[in-house]
Amino acid sequence: MDRREETQHDSNEYQKELKKQEQLGSDELEKQYIFENGAKFRVPYRIIKKVTFLDLSKGELRDIDHCTRLQYRLMLKDAVLKATVNFIRRTINITYNPPDADNLKEKISKEELAKFLGEQGVHINPAKVEERDYDYIKEFYTYAFNPARIREHPPYSYTMEQWRKMKPEWEKKQAEYEIKKKAQFKAFQEQYEREVINGEKPEAKPTFVDKVLGRKPKEKEKGKGFWFHGV
Repeated sequence: MDRREETQHDSNEYQKELKKQEQLGSDELEKQYIFENGAKFRVPYRIIKKVTFLDLSKGELRDIDHCTRLQYRLMLKDAVLKATVNFIRRTINITYNPPDADNLKEKISKEELAKFLGEQGVHINPAKVEERDYDYIKEFYTYAFNPARIREHPPYSYTMEQWRKMKPEWEKKQAEYEIKKKAQFKAFQEQYEREVINGEKPEAKPTFVDKVLGRKPKEKEKGKGFWFHGV
């Protein structure tokens, strides 16, 4: 007999969020969506926070393995979107959802993060803290779903300035090549239709000898040719 406790439907994170939405007005719900090219998309965050703790004690960070475990424990928090613990630079970068953020997700304060790090043996100097607003749509959402413009890199061995000068000519050649490729494929389709589907004989192409002698090319007869059966 299965004695495991039955999972309640309302314990699901998605179900909890739906209940929160039912309590919101239409104006607040509208803030959870953005419009791109006439289409409506839902985004979980808008403006959140990114904090950097600087000049941490090398003795408290201890080693790379300890930093990796600390980073993993930070990422277990629902309100933390991204965490990076850098042992070499002795810094910790955390992108998190602050209490004053306009969304329905779990929230955490900068002070709570500092307290948690203190419990892990890493103490924060309040004078060595940098914090800024993090635009989730521009810095994460747009970067992830519109990569062509943002992730553009020059070809190998070229600088970005060289590539920007070369790019217009390269795009022009690419466009010409695409037109040529489509024309070749269309010619192949027409030839296939004439010779295979309609059964027309292909036009005989003159050989080098035909051109020298100035004679008409002969049509090749199928099934004839030299065949040698070796011993």
